[in-house]
Amino acid sequence: MSTYQPPLADIRFALYDVLEAEALFARLGFTDASRDIVDAVLEEGARFNETVLAPLNRIGDEAGCRYDKATGAVTTPPGFREAYAQYVEGGWPGLTAPPAFGGQGLPHAVGVPLKEMIDAANLAWGNFPLLSHGATEALLHHGEPWQQEVFLKPLVEGRWTGTMCLTEAHCGTDLGLLRTRAVPNDDGSHAISGTKIFITAGEHDLTDNIVHLVLARLPDAPAGSRGISMFIVPKFRVDRDGGIGERNGVRCGAIEHKMGIHGSATCVLNLDDAQGWLIGAPHKGLAAMFTMMNTARLAVGLQGLGLSDRALQNALRYARERLQMRALSGPKFPDQPADPIIVHPDVRRMLLTCKALVEGGRLLGCHAGALVDIIGHAPDAAEREQADALLGFLTPIVKACLTEWGVECTYHALQCFGGHGYIAEHGMEQLARDARITTLYEGTTGIQALDLVGRKVMQLQGAGLKVFLEMIESFCGAHEGDAALAEFIAPLRTKADEWQRLTREIGRRAMSDPEEIGAASVDYLFYSGYVALAYWWARGVAAAQASSQSEAFKDAKLETARFYFARILPRTLTHKAAIDSGAATLMSLDADRFDA
Repeated sequence: MSTYQPPLADIRFALYDVLEAEALFARLGFTDASRDIVDAVLEEGARFNETVLAPLNRIGDEAGCRYDKATGAVTTPPGFREAYAQYVEGGWPGLTAPPAFGGQGLPHAVGVPLKEMIDAANLAWGNFPLLSHGATEALLHHGEPWQQEVFLKPLVEGRWTGTMCLTEAHCGTDLGLLRTRAVPNDDGSHAISGTKIFITAGEHDLTDNIVHLVLARLPDAPAGSRGISMFIVPKFRVDRDGGIGERNGVRCGAIEHKMGIHGSATCVLNLDDAQGWLIGAPHKGLAAMFTMMNTARLAVGLQGLGLSDRALQNALRYARERLQMRALSGPKFPDQPADPIIVHPDVRRMLLTCKALVEGGRLLGCHAGALVDIIGHAPDAAEREQADALLGFLTPIVKACLTEWGVECTYHALQCFGGHGYIAEHGMEQLARDARITTLYEGTTGIQALDLVGRKVMQLQGAGLKVFLEMIESFCGAHEGDAALAEFIAPLRTKADEWQRLTREIGRRAMSDPEEIGAASVDYLFYSGYVALAYWWARGVAAAQASSQSEAFKDAKLETARFYFARILPRTLTHKAAIDSGAATLMSLDADRFDA
């Protein structure tokens, strides 16, 4: 069975030494986010995840959720309900939510490591409260005052959970095709009818009510995505005064049988004249949807990170214990019948790859959380605008790269176990199965890539990229004469310059052939992710050297950064070559000749 120990030392390093969170929180006015309080939150969160959620991970995978066809009810795996009650009792649902609605108002940068720990401990369980945060953000930004009063407080307290109901059987990414209808009622509500699929936590037994945020069309809606509106559709009817009524016309019609996350209920929801309340203006539902979606995309990125870290922890433990053959340079443990497999170069390659992607990815994720805080609390409007552009640019990178690296890391970790990784005993095959969904839901990797290149770079003229390039240049300039960082500064600068040139070249080619955007998008996304991580590894080394961390910690950061720059950053060469090859290599073969 796999185990999990929250990496508090590296989390603290990321927050305090690299991101300088103490000064940032003070500047942004988070008076209750002192280091003592944040440390206490992290420690208690680590205890909850290690002792309560992690032991339920395998149970959830083996038992799964149970669906009662007669009633439409879904029962979660043994222990999930009790764990959720402890989660609510501990105040975790409202950790970063506004105090006005019952939250604790702590920085999002503190919520990021908690989310990582939950996903590492028990990804399937973590999916039940996951979309409550997205629903909270949508209501905060787009809801009417009465909707915020009635729906936000129970969501923040965790008494209710939220969902995001977008997908239909015939339309996923292309929401302009959706058919769910909303007909006005005399009381100001709407009657919602249609079927939604792939609804995470669409039905369960953890809470008394579930708040579904549903995309639908009004009778006078224009065609396509311009005709989409968003509605609040609770499981039990809720009036404008907060009164709870009868069961609403929304039922779970089935739960999916999946490759992984068996403990998470993925539901088909049937809406039959369900009472719903319009959020925002008619036909403007996409704005509210993207508020939810962007929150969810960052959260899913952290799922990939959490799984990567748990996989690494177990692979490292196994590599230190498993005896197989002798080191090529001679026995390292002559008193043993064989050496532990950690002495072998290829095992080290896999472990170091995971370590580099996990620790660098943790900085990327924590930085995204800090940007959310800056956007919401920085006193300077220009700083808020700049942070917003950067976060928009980084969101598809965080989502796609951290999840794809999650698939890679769980694969490497399983491989370290050999055949023992493929069987259920050690829990590695579950991590590999669970990781696969993270690259798919909340927008596939290809969709993230199109968002990055098509919208964040081309449509928005690379506003966020410019901010990131300025960060790189500022860091490189500040450490120009630092001999200890020279081996990282020069290649980082070179990659930043190449990143800029590559972006301009894609834009130039797309002016004559729009297919160039799609052809370059995935390679450009990964190129961007690897350069972004190079920046964070360089910053991590600089922060470690200037910190009071132990010499062993500093040395580990330095050697891992060297590994990253030498063996992972060169992946950008392949991505650049693919981009340079142009769209013709993908588009020239006629569709009907693929099977010729």
